[in-house]
Amino acid sequence: QVQLVESGGGLAQAGDSLRLSCAVSGLLTRYSMAWFRQAPGKEREFVAAIKWPGGTRYGDSVKGRFIISTNELKNMLYLQMNSLKIDDTAVLYCAARNRGPTVGVPATPTEYDYWGQGTQVTVSS
Repeated sequence: QVQLVESGGGLAQAGDSLRLSCAVSGLLTRYSMAWFRQAPGKEREFVAAIKWPGGTRYGDSVKGRFIISTNELKNMLYLQMNSLKIDDTAVLYCAARNRGPTVGVPATPTEYDYWGQGTQVTVSS
């Protein structure tokens, strides 16, 4: 079973940037990868997904501000978060999905097979 470990979360001010990382214990290119987030009392929300070598998809709330990318040589997944808002405060989770016959990258949590423990992102004014 693949292991996912997120890092890079922390405290930021509104308008600042943070970059999250997800270390994949296996070969990243074998999976579709995604970021989800969850704030207290709210449902898990899709943030971004990528299927190597470059197909991407973004949630409406982060489109134009966040960028998902990979370094397949290091088996690393990244999320560059720009123009942070207070509403971006949440636990960010890295997720992986076994690649199947579908062409697109799924944005549904139930489509993903493996999850990291999460990293906290807190944005203040």
